[in-house]
Amino acid sequence: MTSVSCKVEGMHCTTCAMNISKYLEKKGMENVNVSFATEEVSFTAPAGADSAEVLNGITQLGFRVVMPDDAPVKVTFFNTLTFKFIFCLIFTLPLLLHMWVSWPWLHHPWVQFWLTLPVYLTGLWHFGRSAAKSVMNGMANMDVLVTLGATAAFVYSLTGTIMYGSTDYLFYETTAAIITLVFLGNLLEERSVKQTTSAIADLARMQITTARLINTDHGHEHIKEVDNRTLRPGDCVLVNTGDKIPMDGTIYWGSGHTNESMITGESAPVSKQEKDKVIGGTILEDGSIKVYITATGKDTVLSYIIELVKQAQSDKAPMQRLADRISAVFVPLVLSIAIVTFLGWYFIGHTSLATAMMRSVAVLVIACPCAMGLATPAAVMVGLGRAAKNGILIKGGHTLEMFSNIRQIVFDKTGTLTTGKLQLGEYSYNDLTEEAFKSVVYSLEKYSSHPIARSVVTLWKSAGETPLQQVREHKGLGMRAKDKQGNEWQLGSFRMAAGLTADDSHNLYLIRNNQLLGWIDFIDEIRPEAATVIQQLKDAGIEPVLLSGDTERKCRELAATLGISKVYAEHSPEQKLQEIDRLMKIAPTAMVGDGINDAPALSRATIGISLSDATQVAMQSANVVLLNNHLGALPLAMGLGKHTYLTIRQNLFWAFIYNVVAIPVAALGFLNPIVGAGIMGLSDVVLAINSVRLRYKNVYR
Repeated sequence: MTSVSCKVEGMHCTTCAMNISKYLEKKGMENVNVSFATEEVSFTAPAGADSAEVLNGITQLGFRVVMPDDAPVKVTFFNTLTFKFIFCLIFTLPLLLHMWVSWPWLHHPWVQFWLTLPVYLTGLWHFGRSAAKSVMNGMANMDVLVTLGATAAFVYSLTGTIMYGSTDYLFYETTAAIITLVFLGNLLEERSVKQTTSAIADLARMQITTARLINTDHGHEHIKEVDNRTLRPGDCVLVNTGDKIPMDGTIYWGSGHTNESMITGESAPVSKQEKDKVIGGTILEDGSIKVYITATGKDTVLSYIIELVKQAQSDKAPMQRLADRISAVFVPLVLSIAIVTFLGWYFIGHTSLATAMMRSVAVLVIACPCAMGLATPAAVMVGLGRAAKNGILIKGGHTLEMFSNIRQIVFDKTGTLTTGKLQLGEYSYNDLTEEAFKSVVYSLEKYSSHPIARSVVTLWKSAGETPLQQVREHKGLGMRAKDKQGNEWQLGSFRMAAGLTADDSHNLYLIRNNQLLGWIDFIDEIRPEAATVIQQLKDAGIEPVLLSGDTERKCRELAATLGISKVYAEHSPEQKLQEIDRLMKIAPTAMVGDGINDAPALSRATIGISLSDATQVAMQSANVVLLNNHLGALPLAMGLGKHTYLTIRQNLFWAFIYNVVAIPVAALGFLNPIVGAGIMGLSDVVLAINSVRLRYKNVYR
């Protein structure tokens, strides 16, 4: 199977995106995602499929396929919507002026014809080509409605001009106004939609900068300014105060403070020393550092974030499915209503041909399937964009929608409600020297990714290593291994030592050949923001739950401090999974965790939420990643989910009610086609503006 990603230019509306999606699905493509707003298309071609032929088929539909490696094509001003709108407006204004002034020459049929012709031809070139190709491929889009409406008015007017030469048959201004106003609507929609995708654009702009590449020649360093996109892993760069860090890397000289707010949402500068990692695209606010580049291009943190946000934005929320089903039959339905309108007014209402035609044209131009197609993506893009700017990665529009149903949030303890930066407390050992005790503990824990293990490795690295074999990590218990003498070593929680001691007050127990040799205590600070977060969740009607593998006593103490009433302690990963299943039967449940032990539960929960200092497994298992490793971002994530869902509902309500009301009003003869075209052009803008409010809205209420 081959994954294909490209840009597709020329999509005028969400119906175009839907047509491309249907075409790809008909061709047997899988995992199809088409985004009208970002003009991006991705799909998976099954084995044996000719992806080049499939992409050529998209071109035959009337679109332009641009592959990632293709050189960018510069769009001339004459091909932009702005030029087409201005060009048409110049000819349309005199046509509309004749309705208010009595200049004889403006009322002359042939003068109106020559003023209308450039507008009509421009509209035919823009909308007509797209309409014709969509009909030829059996998937009519909105351009069909615009083209038919404008053509009907133009042909009727031209026929009247040739046969009668009377102003009674002239509707040239209707033709020109429809095309001009639809161009205006598309222009406003294009600009409004760009605002909804500005977060990705902001992140993408951070990727391009100049780097000071360090070249060493005979012991002397030479600095050369280069485009950061030419850097490769292993290169060394100099970064001074105010510079943008060109790519991900590790500091090997110097110190300073970086501004990582665009990546993590954390406004406070982050102190950086030698051996610390730095993120490409962030800014060195003070200091001077030399960085060893470790990742470039698509392997950087910033690229990962951008790709994740793009994938999430193309992911359809469940509420969009109903709108998609309606949009699929919308154009044929509107055409049918327009025909019935014409026949009804002409044969039953006994109106003139002109009146019947104008009312059917009003039906064609007032209808707007784009509103239904844009309702969900517009809101999702803004919601995901604001989340990304605040250091919250949400994997998909469906996750945003699920946030609105969450009634319980389950928290892991170590590294989640606590800092995970453990301070060594007391420790005890027997039948071993202190150095041997530390060495064995270090040698076992270096194979684990648990926060306690990471702390041990940092503290006792100098103790040296004890050769061990068959080292295995048992989730929820601890580590097991053998040495060259055949001794069996175990290091883990009280559950591992339960048969050897009744004292459950320690963090780690060291066992050799089923004999307890010692224990270690760690002091783990409660996150300073944890109590506030728990209270905010309770105020929002969400019940916090503590689910941990730690001892009952320690879990109860922490829960009492933070105000958590539901506590489940001493749970293995399998038991955590069972507890999540049980809680989800009561209400939709989110899980917040960071360790490898939490990965199964994160995957099973309605929404899995992981911290950025989490293991790679936990981050991949989670639906949401808090990049700044700050639990305080959780209420914002919850609020964005709730208010994005609310915005989607508002947008869909507007899209449905607009068409349900506007089409009958037009069919009953209460709407002029010119007014209808203007309203239709603004309908999508209303959705975009409502969605953009999410960028500034208070989502904590």
